Amino acid sequence: MTLRKTKETRKKNISIGFLLESNKSRLRLTALTGEIGLNKEIADKNIHRPGLALAGYVQLFRYDRVQVFGNTEMRYLEQLDQPQREKTLQTIFQFDIPCIVITSNNKVDDVFLRLATERQVAVLQSPFETTKFIYFLSDFLDDQFSPQTVVHGSFVDVYGVGVLLIGRSGIGKSEIALDLVERGHRLVADDVVMITRKGEGILMGSGTDLVKHFMEIRGLGLIDVRSMFGIRAIRFQKRVELVIELMEWRPDEDYTRTGLDNEGISILEVQLPRVELPIFPGKNVTVICEVISLNYLLKHYGYDAAKEFTKRLEAVITEKSKHIGERAIDYFEHDFE
Repeated sequence: MTLRKTKETRKKNISIGFLLESNKSRLRLTALTGEIGLNKEIADKNIHRPGLALAGYVQLFRYDRVQVFGNTEMRYLEQLDQPQREKTLQTIFQFDIPCIVITSNNKVDDVFLRLATERQVAVLQSPFETTKFIYFLSDFLDDQFSPQTVVHGSFVDVYGVGVLLIGRSGIGKSEIALDLVERGHRLVADDVVMITRKGEGILMGSGTDLVKHFMEIRGLGLIDVRSMFGIRAIRFQKRVELVIELMEWRPDEDYTRTGLDNEGISILEVQLPRVELPIFPGKNVTVICEVISLNYLLKHYGYDAAKEFTKRLEAVITEKSKHIGERAIDYFEHDFE
């Protein structure tokens, strides 16, 4: 196995200031408490609605998460008189809360803001309704806290299939990726591929901010694929679906001939199909990579050529066994060549 990767990592905690700046336009967030609490950090990607905590039940209160106050929470506070409201909010603010987000542009009274300021808790506001806001914010936080690793290889979108080319340094991964781009496919990343696990079984690959779509070709140097081939030749991210491992041809090595032995590879605990591709001078590796991608699509839609051939072979053997000793030769009509 020649898969070179760093140790699995998870992105560091993010600050409330980063959350605010990253979502100002997307979620139309504003800070009602100014610069207060923006240096606090979020350590959990999940979101919490403190309805039960407002009612006094704090045994299961997940105070370490972003707290979302929607219509339910704000209407509950409004129906309380001022002493009760302040006592209820003090119950919440006794915990070390990262931040509070008020949805649907609900009004926030002075007592709420005063207690938040005293406890150095940022209060943000969004015009989005609670369900929609939680959906978008959960997606953002999931990206920030997803497990991530770095793989040495080339990542190309071939016929809509995310193909990760791996192999030893200098074996020709970049050259093959460049040839695929020249044939109309799209480069995602070269040399350094950032892979992030989304959900339980989806891997997303992208390049780094520094390298982006630059490519190193030995003997030529660095080239900018986007400038050279145009915007259609690149993608910023793509799902990783197939791994092709390039290796030198060895006569004494036993390579699969039928494709029935499906080998896989695990990246971030997600199992992916893997193809070992022996290469030697004169072999058209680019076309083979295209065929591997097309074959993957056929399998995805329920057609496996190797299994289909096996079925036909078994059917012919079964049929022939019924006519042992008989000679049956079928000719095309008037064709005796």
